[in-house]
Amino acid sequence: MKALTLCALLAPVAAFADSPFDGTWVAREEAATLDQKPYVITLANGVFDSQAAVPPVKVKADGTDQPVKGHAYYDTFAAKADGPDSITTTLKKGGKTAYENHFSVSADGKTLTQKWSDSSGTETASGENIYTRVGPAPKGAHAASGSWRITKSQNTSANARTLTYKATADGMSFSAPTGQSYTAKFDGKEVPVAGDPGGQTVSLKKVNASAFIETDHVKGKVVEVDHWTVAPDGKTMKVEWERKDSGRKGSVVFDKQ
Repeated sequence: MKALTLCALLAPVAAFADSPFDGTWVAREEAATLDQKPYVITLANGVFDSQAAVPPVKVKADGTDQPVKGHAYYDTFAAKADGPDSITTTLKKGGKTAYENHFSVSADGKTLTQKWSDSSGTETASGENIYTRVGPAPKGAHAASGSWRITKSQNTSANARTLTYKATADGMSFSAPTGQSYTAKFDGKEVPVAGDPGGQTVSLKKVNASAFIETDHVKGKVVEVDHWTVAPDGKTMKVEWERKDSGRKGSVVFDKQ
């Protein structure tokens, strides 16, 4: 899930003060279910090709900022090999760095570590993803090339895992430490997410007092659908997410603070 934009559905006006969604929630990394569809990246013949990007990106691997189209959160992409076992990519929007990724492959070539940072918001978030090789690198390609399946997310900064909600009479106010926020009603109408550099909007639909569906839109297209449910004891909340632009799915558990 890119930076999470979440919401909640409540009981009628008389009961909204007791909403199970109210409060601050922190994601539990070890409780995440990760999508098993492989990610494919290749650096060969001076060109970096990321099939993991949506839409895919192919640029010269010379470290220079190169224009790319079709991406709401960045408009240039730079890639370079730092050595025989590592690659760095830098994504910018309007000349400002939005995301950086440092990929390094283990000595046996079977494990890829991605250290990422997201500076698109008001605070920089960071973390690591660990991948296992499921497809070989093409002959002559950089060692980090190939097909990779994610196995773990770890060391994610607190500001990327924390969300706060406050119920209103007919909707919810949401905020995140990285600067995103909105106030939305449970009427299915899109509202803008303040502080989102991609111009995202959200719409909400109530399922019951402890569950709701959030639909995320970018440039008029649905990019993600999240199903949120608070456990009966009110201590945990689970999101089952599906990216409509990439076909990936997963889930995350949040603990109430």
